[in-house]
Amino acid sequence: MNDSIVIIPTYNEIENIEKMIRKVFSLEKAFDLLIIDDGSPDGTAAVVKKLQSEYPDRLFIEERIGKLGLGTAYIHGFHWCIDRHYDFIFEMDCDFSHNPKDLIVLYNSAQMNNADLVIGSRYIKGVNVVNWPMGRILMSYYASMYVRIITGMPIRDTTAGFKCYRKKVLESISIDEIQFKGYAFQIEMKFRTWKKGFNVVEEPIIFTDRQEGSSKMSGGIFKEAFFGVWLLKLKSIFGLI
Repeated sequence: MNDSIVIIPTYNEIENIEKMIRKVFSLEKAFDLLIIDDGSPDGTAAVVKKLQSEYPDRLFIEERIGKLGLGTAYIHGFHWCIDRHYDFIFEMDCDFSHNPKDLIVLYNSAQMNNADLVIGSRYIKGVNVVNWPMGRILMSYYASMYVRIITGMPIRDTTAGFKCYRKKVLESISIDEIQFKGYAFQIEMKFRTWKKGFNVVEEPIIFTDRQEGSSKMSGGIFKEAFFGVWLLKLKSIFGLI
């Protein structure tokens, strides 16, 4: 069995899913793949099932009914991966906003730096984004700054979703108590990891805007994040995290 697995949540990713699966399995480092599909009406899950015959024992799918949120998809995946004893568990989007080759960068960093969480970071060395509108760059950059100021986390890219966890982190931070489902989920995961004293490392990664398919972002997830960081801070003050 491989020591590493990549969790990819999907909803209507028919344009990207096959290309993403083949790209990950073409890498020189072996990664298994777990797709968490939230009932995509476009047939994303069917594509995954078809490809399972080509990649037996490496490509897995868990199907859920309806859009239940990014956070719950990852938590479902974390439990699945922990139960199967993977040592390194990755989060990655299906939209090619980050290069799958950089999975190896995160993995190597975890090994060389003895890191418990490695974050593919847009902001550790300047601003590493491509084809983003200026408004989105400013919103993302200052959102991370806002989170750092409120929480005190020494992390430059607090909202990044391209990450590698050691299994022991996910076993230690009470993932079933994670409150948030959207944008704030990524913040809360980092906050809990940092508060537990785990070694967090950021690696510079170039992010690009998706080329195919539609974004799953909504105004609600930004509202959740804006107010959610204050709740995290208050819970921390009262020893609830």
